[in-house]
Parts: sequence; structure tokens; C-alpha cells
Amino acid sequence: MSVTGEPAKGEYLIDPDRSVISFTTRAIYGLLRVRGTFRVGHGKISVAEPTTASTVDAVVAAGSFDSANAERDAHVRSADFLDVDTYPEIVFRGERVDQAANGKRTLRGTLTVRGMTQPISLALHRVGGDDQELVARATTRIDRYAFGITKAKGMTARYLTLTLDVVANR
Repeated sequence: MSVTGEPAKGEYLIDPDRSVISFTTRAIYGLLRVRGTFRVGHGKISVAEPTTASTVDAVVAAGSFDSANAERDAHVRSADFLDVDTYPEIVFRGERVDQAANGKRTLRGTLTVRGMTQPISLALHRVGGDDQELVARATTRIDRYAFGITKAKGMTARYLTLTLDVVANR
């Protein structure tokens, strides 16, 4: 099945087994690059007419944070950072798609982390599909301080760059 065209209008369910959020950040005063992933738990993409009215609802398990370092992962999941026992889900709600004159598209919405909701914009780099499947790649930069995650200033970078690779099916 080819997914090189535009996805058909309608609702698509995000496939958690084929979707991943990758992140990069810095640690130890910017000297060490840290990479890892979060897993998408579930979600829905509604492709509308016009496309700018399309929406996204996605839930990420906060405890799925994985940087391939068990000690760091446990610390990030603790109350110092994500506090997954109190806030087990990270929620994204995409409310609209803006399209610039140059063709670049931006998905605008909100992100809720640790009970705090902030506006967020995702640059859509690739959106393709057909009548059964939708694939998308988007990136964004997150300021952890905006969500009240301010522990270990200097030791842990303020910003994370996220790359979302999403597959959704009808």
C-alpha cells in the first residue's frame, strides 16, 4: 500500500506499535547529548475539509520515557521531573493546521504535562496517506520550565527537541 498522496478525509486511529516520539536534549552543562524516546499510548487524527480544520488528540504514557540509562530514566520519571505516579499521561491536542504561502504547514494546539497546559506548535515535515493509512513526521521544541519542570538547572538542559513519527489507520 502506497502512502505517498494526501490522506483521505476522515478519522484515523494512531497505531502505538508503529508510532514513536524521539527526543534529543543536553545534560551536564550542555556537554553530553541525551537521546531517547516516548511511546504514543493512543490517539486519533481527524483529517477535515478544509485540511486546516484537521485535529489531533494523542496520549503519551509519561512512564515510557526511555534514554537507555536506567538510573536517569527512573530519575526523570520521579517527582523531580515527570512525576509519572501523579501524572501518568502527557496529552497533546492539535486544534488546527496553519499553511504558509511557501507550503509549510504547522499544527497548532496544546500540550499538557504534569497537569500544566501550554500552547505548542509542531512543524509538519511530511504528511502522506491514502484511504486507509496516514503517516506523518513533525518536530517541535519544548521548554520544560514552561511545565514547571525546573529541577537540575544547568545539569539538565531546559529544552528538548522532539521528532514525532506517527502512523494511523482507519
